[in-house]
Amino acid sequence: MFRELTRKKQMIPEEECIEILKNEPRGVLSVLGDDDYPYGMPLNHFYCEKDGKLYFHGGVTGHRVDAIKRHDKVSFCVCDGGFRKEGEWALNIRSVIVFGRIEIIEDTEKIFEISRLLSYKFTNDEEYIEHEIKNAGPRTFMFALVPEHMTGKLVKEA
Repeated sequence: MFRELTRKKQMIPEEECIEILKNEPRGVLSVLGDDDYPYGMPLNHFYCEKDGKLYFHGGVTGHRVDAIKRHDKVSFCVCDGGFRKEGEWALNIRSVIVFGRIEIIEDTEKIFEISRLLSYKFTNDEEYIEHEIKNAGPRTFMFALVPEHMTGKLVKEA
């Protein structure tokens, strides 16, 4: 059902893909939008090692929410910052693409828990995190990408 990478020599192992998902702050979530046009949006995310899901949050209305409720299949792409090998100008970039289905999270405690974990990717300021959860938490649309297929590769910009 899912295509294999054409350039298998560029493939990176699953463990490396997971490290990228855990460490990079954001990626692009692509959904089937209005009139079946692709709709990709940059989002921050949290990769949960316990269940292998990617979690996202945002407002309770909008194009993204409508698209997800209409069609649960999505893809999510994350790239790292890249690196240069000594003496080379070209950037080497690792990317991961995850295909899967969205599940909407409705459990308030889970929304707060994941919101905290996501916040720690950006700050350790407990006071700020708790303030945001108290004020915005009840209005948060939280959803998870349940992976069905994941590929990663290393590409050299040359």
